[in-house]
Amino acid sequence: MGGGGAPGVRTRGGRGLAGADAGAGRAARVPRAVEMPSGGWRPEDGAGLRSADAAALRKDDLGSRIKEQKIVVDELSNLKKNRKVYRQQQNSNIFFLADRTEMLSESKNILDELKKEYQELENSEKTKIKKEST
Repeated sequence: MGGGGAPGVRTRGGRGLAGADAGAGRAARVPRAVEMPSGGWRPEDGAGLRSADAAALRKDDLGSRIKEQKIVVDELSNLKKNRKVYRQQQNSNIFFLADRTEMLSESKNILDELKKEYQELENSEKTKIKKEST
């Protein structure tokens, strides 16, 4: 999750999905992994590293953020229609009611952007390897 204050998604009650249907007033907690793709890694994080090392760090970071985002999408898509979903205000402990379908759509878009960025990184590594071998 890189940015440390990224907006989160939570459903009423703060419980895990296993306990989501246990009581009428309880709902699931969705991991705080909803964030924009450029938020987790900054070029200065790799300062002093070789470009290959920095690229490997970036690739690892993207891979872990993709996994997190897949979990968010899965959690949101498996919620019952009547469950309430809350979005955490950035850099605070304040939550606002959000539309579940809108959050699911936004999470899917973020996941697509992360996958695209990861693919671009892999493609640039492949072309770099091809140029070095010739």
